Amino acid sequence: MPFSVRWIALLFCSLPTLAQTHKPYPPSPYPDRLTLGWQDNPATSQSVNWRTDSTVTRAVGAIAEADPSPEFVGKATEVPASSEAVVIEGKRVQYHSVHFKNLKPATQYSYRVGDGTHWSEWFHFRTAEAKPAPFSFYYFGDAQNDIRSLWSRAIRGAYSTLPKAQLMIHAGDLITTANADWQWGEWFEAGGWINGMVPTLASPGNHEYFQEPGGKRRVSYHWRPSFVLPENGPERLKETAYYLDYQGVRFISLNSQAALLDSTILDEQARWLTEVLTQNQNRWTIVVHHHPIYSTKSGRDNNEWRARMEPIYRKHGVDLVLQGHDHTYGRGLNMPLGNSRKHPDGPIYVVSVSGPKMYDIGLQDWMDRAGSNTQLYQIISVDAGTLSYRSYMVTGQLYDSFDLQKNGKGRNTLLDQAPTLSAERLDLPTEYRNRYKPEQIEEYNRRFKEYKARKRAEKK
Repeated sequence: MPFSVRWIALLFCSLPTLAQTHKPYPPSPYPDRLTLGWQDNPATSQSVNWRTDSTVTRAVGAIAEADPSPEFVGKATEVPASSEAVVIEGKRVQYHSVHFKNLKPATQYSYRVGDGTHWSEWFHFRTAEAKPAPFSFYYFGDAQNDIRSLWSRAIRGAYSTLPKAQLMIHAGDLITTANADWQWGEWFEAGGWINGMVPTLASPGNHEYFQEPGGKRRVSYHWRPSFVLPENGPERLKETAYYLDYQGVRFISLNSQAALLDSTILDEQARWLTEVLTQNQNRWTIVVHHHPIYSTKSGRDNNEWRARMEPIYRKHGVDLVLQGHDHTYGRGLNMPLGNSRKHPDGPIYVVSVSGPKMYDIGLQDWMDRAGSNTQLYQIISVDAGTLSYRSYMVTGQLYDSFDLQKNGKGRNTLLDQAPTLSAERLDLPTEYRNRYKPEQIEEYNRRFKEYKARKRAEKK
């Protein structure tokens, strides 16, 4: 995030009439919208971002090694923060970032942020190990709509299931209107203090983009002020395309929306990805982007994106690709029907949805597990040669499950536990049942029968 003081006018893309019907989120001298992130090595650094009103002219972070005694407060070190002024719907606010550096690996710290008078509460975080070690993280598909009322149960459910996750991934469309401040306010309220305990890696979706008066489309004015993300991506894609190495895993965020809007960005991103994968020394590689390589909804194929990116994934041994956009659930891989899927010859692809906006599902041949009209969150764990993937419904029940085991030569073995789980949830959302014409219902029933027949054949 660049922190030279600047003014950003959101007048052209705010929705004042609509926002007035929703809960307002005015800033104050006290920090809010606090979130953890990284720009440097996660074993020795941690960054924090937050918002205040325009009266705050001094911003600092305070940090100390965590101690069960409250006396640690007197030992805390203050670190100056950087600030930038932003005009949000005609009102000037301040965003601040502090970068805690020279930390000890695998160490718990206490921190707070403020101006020296108006402080946040004390939070804890733990630095990463300096070498490969077991860890877990959350993955969320689109939040997008009814964020405060309904998406909140996804992020809070994930934390309740595994409070000690080390990071969380958002695969785009965190909100539905790029520059609507009340929607960003809902997103930060839904995550609440979890955002201050579990660092965020976010990738933008199409709903984080808007059209400027001159016709150019660009990422939300909220994006870079709101997050602290690595700045090691292509120059035109700062903090939207990047990579981070964490305890034996290389996480790579790609900006599919920018690539689909501009073929030169697609080319630039593909070249950058090839370089990042060629230099990768980690055992596991996980790629995150918004638009799926293989869609879960009929008529939403991203041919140009797939044609450019999938060969790179396959050539360089990407293990897992986490995606959003299609508002249904699908997990599978690109292998011919009838072939054993025990040893994948490419990545496992996942499309998931965490918010309440639902589409009809396509039930395509690439899917090994599908889901319709269901809010989900995922918890993924890595331990040496095993990657364990678990998808949960927001009510807490396990919905999908598999393990990938990687041998010393880098070959993966897929252990799919989904056949032992409860039946797939494949009913159409009520909205689609009501608006579908008879021929559309017939077409869906045909796909449903073919999908079920394929599953029965695979069990034999």
